[in-house]
Amino acid sequence: MANSNSIRGTAESSVSKTMRAGEKAWGDALPELGNDSTALKQSIAQHYSQTYGRDIDAAPAHYLYKAAALSVRDRLMDDWRFTRQASEQSDVRRTCYLSMEFLMGRAFGNAVQNLDLSTQLRRALEDLGVAMEDIAELEHDAGLGNGGLGRLAACFLDSCASLALPVTGYGLHYRYGMFRQSIENGWQVESPDNWLSEGHVWELERPEIACRVRFGGHVELIPSLRGEVTHRWVNTDDVLAVPCDVPVPGHNNGIVNTLRLWRSAATDEFNLNEFNAGGYTEAVSAKNAAENITMVLYPNDSSENGKVLRLRQQYFLVSASLQDAIRIWLSKNDDFSGFAKAHCFQLNDTHPSLAVPELMRLLIDEHDLAWDDAWEITTSVMAYTNHTLLPEALECWSLNMIGALLPRPTEIIQEINRRFMLQVTESLPDRMEVQAQMSIISFDSVPVVRMAHLAIVGSFSVNGVAALHSELLKTGLFRNFYDLWPERFNNKTNGVTQRRWLANCNLPLRQLLDDTIGQNWISDFDELEKLAPLADDSQMQKSWREIKHTNKQRLADLIFDKTGIEVDASMLFDVQVKRMHEYKRQLLCVLHAVHVYLELLDGKSHPGRLVLIAGKAAPGYHMAKAIIKLINNVASVINNDVRTRGKLRLVFLPDYNVSAMEVICPAADLSEQISTAGKEASGTGNMKFMMNGAVTVGTLDGANVEILEAVGDDNFFLFGLSVDEVDSVRNGYAPSTFIAADSRLQKIFDAFDSGLFDGGEAEVIRSVIDAARSSDDPWLTVADLASYLDAQLDVENAWSDEALWTQMSILNTANSARFSTDRTMRDYNRDIWKLESIPLRNTTG
Repeated sequence: MANSNSIRGTAESSVSKTMRAGEKAWGDALPELGNDSTALKQSIAQHYSQTYGRDIDAAPAHYLYKAAALSVRDRLMDDWRFTRQASEQSDVRRTCYLSMEFLMGRAFGNAVQNLDLSTQLRRALEDLGVAMEDIAELEHDAGLGNGGLGRLAACFLDSCASLALPVTGYGLHYRYGMFRQSIENGWQVESPDNWLSEGHVWELERPEIACRVRFGGHVELIPSLRGEVTHRWVNTDDVLAVPCDVPVPGHNNGIVNTLRLWRSAATDEFNLNEFNAGGYTEAVSAKNAAENITMVLYPNDSSENGKVLRLRQQYFLVSASLQDAIRIWLSKNDDFSGFAKAHCFQLNDTHPSLAVPELMRLLIDEHDLAWDDAWEITTSVMAYTNHTLLPEALECWSLNMIGALLPRPTEIIQEINRRFMLQVTESLPDRMEVQAQMSIISFDSVPVVRMAHLAIVGSFSVNGVAALHSELLKTGLFRNFYDLWPERFNNKTNGVTQRRWLANCNLPLRQLLDDTIGQNWISDFDELEKLAPLADDSQMQKSWREIKHTNKQRLADLIFDKTGIEVDASMLFDVQVKRMHEYKRQLLCVLHAVHVYLELLDGKSHPGRLVLIAGKAAPGYHMAKAIIKLINNVASVINNDVRTRGKLRLVFLPDYNVSAMEVICPAADLSEQISTAGKEASGTGNMKFMMNGAVTVGTLDGANVEILEAVGDDNFFLFGLSVDEVDSVRNGYAPSTFIAADSRLQKIFDAFDSGLFDGGEAEVIRSVIDAARSSDDPWLTVADLASYLDAQLDVENAWSDEALWTQMSILNTANSARFSTDRTMRDYNRDIWKLESIPLRNTTG
């Protein structure tokens, strides 16, 4: 007798055939969805009452958000299907963008804007008695990223869709995103970010195309009759990778690309025999272990278990994504003869580097290609983006750990390295030290796999993300590889999407720009250059200042809601918001606030200033957490001193995320980009602030160099050591000599030594201050402090001239066009991807 699964399979096959036969009838049966307010109102009401079965009087408000979101998503579906079908044609070259992070933020407002539904949807919701802004606030931030890396990936997807490029994002469907941050007694406290607690209406689960990812087991060597040896990976613990697709709409062009997020699941829900025998925990252990892979974004890897889980996440991502790309290819092709011409896999940092050995494994083990043929394909499709200049941030995994978790990929890594070292030895026969430096597997007693080296060896393109960063990769971190393969290295300066980071988050400025230079700037950002001649126009300046004040009041309201601290919107809003890390030097910003505070107590005059800092420290990064504690201790002293009330405020804003940044960046007057020169790869917060008219105070680091080049010396506050000067000062560095030479520095550190900011935890505060005063401080905070104080004095002088500051602000916005990800994506496509745009249909504007 046939079992139920075979009967179901037969039924599914039969239904699929009859559905395909009736494809035209299905198309004719789909209703036309209008975009007018009446049609939208009907859609919302229908979803609210029929999809969710809710009553107006009793249902929680988030059901109305979900009904509105589904009504918008409905209007994406036809274009989404069209785009997917067009992208997956056998003659279309496509890019698969692999990233462990996609910090998408809220989807509702972005989709409404890109579909040009704002006016009609607002009217529909008003007819239903609610404001569109209130509905948008009910959406949880999609917690799929940590900081700049994930937000950059999200901006890339937006621009690719808006440029009609066939690009699919591949990431992980984390159940819990980046932790929620609260502040208790000045300390960061982490709690789970259950961003999926109310579901995620934007995603479509696709279980029918799920695939298996292998872990553990061992490799058997099977000799063939021809004398060859086949490697068979057996007795594995398999995990199911289930895709959840999220639409990425282009700007008003009928293109909707896909972000495919993999959710881990057990191949079997639970062991029924164990369950019936009373072993309830054991019965579901496999299910729990499988689901743990995508449970949390970036587990704390300070423990061995944390390292193993993070490695499992990385392999899970690349294996599922590559299997998916191969599945799509083989659905329309019989072999791999054209695979390389049709694909590019862009690796967003070192996290997806295992894509190199995994594609080799799939081609050799699963599809019977010879090593040389598989290597030719692999090295023709892989492209690696590096995002760091910090050697300690380049991932290295224990060879033993990888070997235990991924025995077959480990064999392939070892063979790749063996062949690579033969090539290096031939090129550099007498340079053993360089050979050791370049090896993918270190020569240490406990060897590690250098993931960046694996990515470089397996890729045809290696790019940095700012001009300075890319140059430093060639002359420093990857110099040996550049000497071997100079043609592989290139620069692609980062950007941000103006659609989210200006048009959507700064509606008052958007309206002014529309009225002044027309609406085309949203899709052609070079149009902003038309603002430059108006920078000194008195009426333009007046409107500009009014908009900035409105945005600052909005931020002041957010600060009060989050912290209870009142700030005056007429103050200079001095902002540093980014991931907490010593090299980003949030400490430098605080030391300046202490300097201003001490001078105010001495009776000296300073314009009113809000110093706003926000960012999260990794759970295992104790020094970054101590810096947060120091910031809050200093803030407590300053904000509770009646002598400086109305003159100075220092605020640490908790739980920084994309939605908070959408309020912060339109309000900022001064953008703090103050990392040690040569440490920041690019930065993208600097670009968001610049687009919204903030003036930068910064070092010659990352994309600051190009921002300075764009706006000119008169519209940028430059300070600090250059990269070459950093290297020079580091030899024999003695912070005490810098402190002794400047009375301002002496007073700042004397205040800390006096215990003024201890707040009962002197040991913690001293640990941060003593690290900065140590000759071993790699960030050279004290060395740059005097120059930073001088630059801040220049800031105050410019701020006191209202017309001058407004002119600087306008010119920063006017010269920000080159920092759009539209430009970045065109550069990637011209030099690396070489894609043809998807032909547009039903373009509406």
